[in-house]
Amino acid sequence: MELRRLVRGRIDWDRLEGVVYALAERLDREEVHVRFLDADNWLSTPLVLDDEWFVKIISRQNSLVHALFTTGRNLGAFSSGTEGFFEHFGTPYQMAEHELEATKRMREIGINAPEPVEALEIDGFGVVILEYLPEFRSLDELDRERERELAPDLFAALKTLHDNSLAHGDLRSENVLILDGELYFIDATSVREDGREDARSYDIACGLAALEPLIGPSATVGSALSAYSTEDVLAALEFLDFVNIRPDHDFDAAAVKGEIEKRAS
Repeated sequence: MELRRLVRGRIDWDRLEGVVYALAERLDREEVHVRFLDADNWLSTPLVLDDEWFVKIISRQNSLVHALFTTGRNLGAFSSGTEGFFEHFGTPYQMAEHELEATKRMREIGINAPEPVEALEIDGFGVVILEYLPEFRSLDELDRERERELAPDLFAALKTLHDNSLAHGDLRSENVLILDGELYFIDATSVREDGREDARSYDIACGLAALEPLIGPSATVGSALSAYSTEDVLAALEFLDFVNIRPDHDFDAAAVKGEIEKRAS
């Protein structure tokens, strides 16, 4: 349990309180209401300030875990026959800065994402401040019919990322938020520029993996083909087994493969 606590980067209360006081001063508030989110997050401590700002506090342990995750994902990519394309950032502040910049870039190309506010370093922690989206639901919290309706929108947004030389790198249903009927992307990771093509195929594979448990293989593959060519979706096949062994994806890879091959024949 202590090792798990250490690896998770759980922050001692006195240091966490110091970060919150510094944020209140930074945001020109005499006091702030803090609400911690019940999130199984290995890469930050997420909280909400005054129901206005979403804040992630990133510790050195979080940065270490990110490095371990990055190594594992690159090994998985290598097992799929490609070079690893995920990038790690050396410090908590660099992780916070990347998330802010990735969110800015998504918004610049027309992808819905929380409004970025600031990335800063406080007492050795990386801190990223984003707009808080109230009353959102993640994609897997909707009813099946609404999930089916939104599936083409997910792949259309993903293709917009790819057409602008970007990639998400960590597409899961938890990272797709629904607010007022609109789809939002959060938590994009970083991929090397020379690995964009492989990252594109990996993103499509993750999209297939996220949707299949919700709407079934036929509707999932059909939604992917509404945005991508058959060749693009076929290229995602080589990453499906890698995605399938990730603990945060649970889908019927064989059914998805069979559906893709049937559509391609």
